[in-house]
Amino acid sequence: MSPEPIDLRGKFDLFQDQWQPKVVAEMNDVQFKLVRVEGDFVWHDHPDTDEVFIVIEGELDIDLPEHTVCLGEGQMFVVPRGVQHRPRANPEAKIMLIEPRGVVNTGEVGGERTAPNDVWI
Repeated sequence: MSPEPIDLRGKFDLFQDQWQPKVVAEMNDVQFKLVRVEGDFVWHDHPDTDEVFIVIEGELDIDLPEHTVCLGEGQMFVVPRGVQHRPRANPEAKIMLIEPRGVVNTGEVGGERTAPNDVWI
């Protein structure tokens, strides 16, 4: 890692693809990922880990089985391990995910929205 600060807004300027997380930093075995999101993602869970969502720009809704969590800029939410969830945004939101290295973005659901891991930007 570089000894320089990481410019999150500058990193977002480097890519336009959506639902494809990009790693910007790592601490121990935890990765900090930036992702552009728009529309609905797939319902999924992560049975072995919690997942943190931080909204950098825009608004993000996270559907849970019993209710929806609505996040604005500067807000965060932790989805507990094993809890089904579906992120969605309209229009596009820019978010940071914090999760252990190797977590598949679609959990065990898979499909066309599954992104490759460890893509650094």
